[in-house]
Amino acid sequence: MPKLSKGWRRSLGVAVSSVSMLAVTSALAETVTVWCWDPNFNGATMEEAAARFQAANPDFDLEVVIFEREGLEQKLQTQLASGVMDGLPDIVLIEDYSAQKFLLSYPGAFEPLGNHIDMSKFAQYKVDIASVDGTAYSLPFDSGVTGWFYRTDILAEAGYSHEDLVDITWDEVLEMAETVYETTGVQLMSVGVDSATATRPMMQGAGSWYFDADGNPNLVGNPAFAASVETYGELLRSEAIDKSNGWNDYTGAFLSGEVASVVSGVWMTATVKSNQDLAGNWGVAPVPRLDLEGAVNASNTGGSSWYVLSSAPQKDLAIEFLDTIWGGDIDFYQKILVDQGAFGSLLAAREGPAFQASDDFFGGQPVWANFSTWMSEIPGVNYGIFSYEADNAIQASIPDLTDGSKPTEQIVEDINNQVNQLVM
Repeated sequence: MPKLSKGWRRSLGVAVSSVSMLAVTSALAETVTVWCWDPNFNGATMEEAAARFQAANPDFDLEVVIFEREGLEQKLQTQLASGVMDGLPDIVLIEDYSAQKFLLSYPGAFEPLGNHIDMSKFAQYKVDIASVDGTAYSLPFDSGVTGWFYRTDILAEAGYSHEDLVDITWDEVLEMAETVYETTGVQLMSVGVDSATATRPMMQGAGSWYFDADGNPNLVGNPAFAASVETYGELLRSEAIDKSNGWNDYTGAFLSGEVASVVSGVWMTATVKSNQDLAGNWGVAPVPRLDLEGAVNASNTGGSSWYVLSSAPQKDLAIEFLDTIWGGDIDFYQKILVDQGAFGSLLAAREGPAFQASDDFFGGQPVWANFSTWMSEIPGVNYGIFSYEADNAIQASIPDLTDGSKPTEQIVEDINNQVNQLVM
């Protein structure tokens, strides 16, 4: 039986403040060190990958060091800025929204994996996220392909079936919300007032983002951004839409039945299924789209990928490990989907049995197969360096959006001015 890695034993249950004590350099010649967050998701999938690689490479060992995501990014950024490479890992997990920040701020720090691994095997939008000048730098991991989770019983009471939720726009969703609320007394969905991230999947589904391909702000004169802001404002002003504040408020609304649906990434599946009393009363439909030419009913929320440091002591072995398991083991992707709910980006994995299985919780729908189809349709965009700063600028406009007295064009101009102050 493959051995449990030394680093993993060290990192389990250790507070973030103690992480610095965990970065112990192993004397073993074939130990690959990984930095990531969430031991039950990212860490567990890495351990499974290591066990599989060890079967053919008995001397291989994996040391997993667990951080909180923000702590990992801060430590990585601080050390890269200092120019001191000692103590950095071989492999590091980076959230997709932060990818361009690291790649452009620290050129040469990350190995161009597109020179070693066939990137055509992965969802193209994930490859695009971590590419600079046509060169890919990550091994794509979990997709944030977005879906519309909905209560079949509540929507049926309002006269809606699954077919009514397919291939529709956000304008139609707002009309549906009014009908559902009037008929059942249940609000259709929640929208956060503590975070402006609702605009992200709207924009990406239209093939656009806060920034253009060169990383410049792409707000004024961008129809997708204007439509996203306008739609967000309409959601905030609608009595048929719940306003949530914080994660617990947001998830509690749909878990309790206070709202009839939630638009979120595939990673929300486990949370939706945590209330087994509602098994059989949920379905999943494609995400709504903006009413713009070229917009599609497919988008992304979240996700992360694996990177190899150019200075990594075990760089070649790390690349071989990633390519062998993460880049080719289809059965591995079936197991982490079942065990951790990890929805990977390797396209060939979609043909495996776990991805093709139906789910009784969702009324027998082939949920993973549907998410796989939508993943292949997601437009690629450039998240740029300052996505979080743009989110903050939109969030600052929430009072104006809720009030509805200021024209959308002026709100977009205000957001643009704030983004330019933050990024210049």
